[in-house]
Amino acid sequence: MRHLWMRSAALLLLVLAGLTAGCTPANTAQRIKITIHYSHFHPSALTVPRGVPITFVLVNEDPIDHEWLIGDAAFHERHRQGTEARHDGRPNEVSLPPLASSETTLTFTTPGQLLYICHFPGHEAYGMVGTLTVT
Repeated sequence: MRHLWMRSAALLLLVLAGLTAGCTPANTAQRIKITIHYSHFHPSALTVPRGVPITFVLVNEDPIDHEWLIGDAAFHERHRQGTEARHDGRPNEVSLPPLASSETTLTFTTPGQLLYICHFPGHEAYGMVGTLTVT
């Protein structure tokens, strides 16, 4: 009888281990570091799950100002024509002074692609663009 109980307990443990292996809560917050170096974003392509809070840690390693603006094509077109010198108070618009860091948290609810761009004169044309895919 004891042998049967031990086999049953071992089987139960294996089943439970299989159910929980590699599982993390679907809404676990994530942190992603984006470094700005030589007027480029590193990484320049990211994938994040929808519905999960993502904290972006933005690090400007350059000795000049940059910005990190994330949104769809219409959002970026408005900013290409805009006149805002600084972006503060909106989590998807961050101004970064030289050699500074900032954090912002966003939760994306719709699958698709967004771009993050620095719209300072010449920066986008130079390649200061990144792609965020929401799955």
